[in-house]
Amino acid sequence: MAEYILHKVDGRAKRGTFKTVHGDIETPVFMNVATVGAIKGAVSTDDLHQIDTQVVLSNTYHLHVRTGDETIKELGGLHKFMVWDKPILTDSGGFQVFSLADLRKIKEEGVTFRSHIDGHKIFMGPEESMQIQSNLGSTIAMAFDECPNALAEYDYVKNSVARTYRWLVRCKKKMAELNAREDTVNKNQCLFGINQGAIYEDLRIENARRISELDLDGYAVGGLAVGESHEQMYHILDVVVPYLPQNKPTYLMGVGTPQNILEAVDRGIDFFDCVYPSRNGRHGHVYTNKGKRNLFNARYEKDMRPIEEGCHCPACRTYSRAYIHHLLKAKEMLGLRLCVLHNLYFYNHLMEQIRNAIDAGEYATFKKNKLDELQEVSREEK
Repeated sequence: MAEYILHKVDGRAKRGTFKTVHGDIETPVFMNVATVGAIKGAVSTDDLHQIDTQVVLSNTYHLHVRTGDETIKELGGLHKFMVWDKPILTDSGGFQVFSLADLRKIKEEGVTFRSHIDGHKIFMGPEESMQIQSNLGSTIAMAFDECPNALAEYDYVKNSVARTYRWLVRCKKKMAELNAREDTVNKNQCLFGINQGAIYEDLRIENARRISELDLDGYAVGGLAVGESHEQMYHILDVVVPYLPQNKPTYLMGVGTPQNILEAVDRGIDFFDCVYPSRNGRHGHVYTNKGKRNLFNARYEKDMRPIEEGCHCPACRTYSRAYIHHLLKAKEMLGLRLCVLHNLYFYNHLMEQIRNAIDAGEYATFKKNKLDELQEVSREEK
């Protein structure tokens, strides 16, 4: 079993180290999203080392439908396949229960999907999800769950949360069985459970209490950033995080903007993932400590400064805003690649700044100043 060492608590912000078979993860941490075993934007694992990436997230469903988890196991597991020696978290396929709503049918046993690639039928339940993630050999496997819309009807969510808990019990049992097998890629694979309950406080709290009793390696808060407001999301974190074990990693799934991260750290979250930095980078939107810039904007046509002065990412060390603007307008792949590298570097180093602020016992001041600073470009570009 992995070990989580809690070094410091500043308010409710946590500073820890999660020790795993693939190396230590310093938290709070942002997980760079490598859905199919690669970051979109022509980013290699060598690049990931260069921009100080600690951990990547890959997608169980997508790797199952293409290239296939059994093939990846035969080739030595996902770490060997993508040439990455640090931790990997795999999500369970549960989010596809939400995102492929028109292509699936949910029952107690699990979920029947239609592949988004060729339409063929796929069945995935707790046991199947654990088997796929075991084949991939990821460091951290996520429990199989249903992610209902945050604004779904109360009775629907209540039934969904109860079923997700039953699925979690089955995931834990199957994971123990798989980790004991001789041919398992990673016999030290961790399991994180997922708290659900939409925006209903009582369902969230009851579920958090129940899953905490299972003594898992970590706990996620799922089912947020799927239709509710930021204020509702922060309120649910205020309500539910105190009922999750403080001595285990707490992961807010699929979130988010730098502002979201700053607010969620303040509420006790220490793992994050989101496609924003890579997706926005592919559209010429770059994050800086003063806010987000759109490098397609004509104002950057003759701007020979780097994306952010003082930044040490591969883009800023060498190239100007003007050149990247030119590449983007010319539809050259190098432009989006440089933007993605910058954004991932920015997120990874924002987390480092957050860790340093918690270590110093100054997180509240840091958060206030950073939130204000992040608005500067917005005011400038109006």
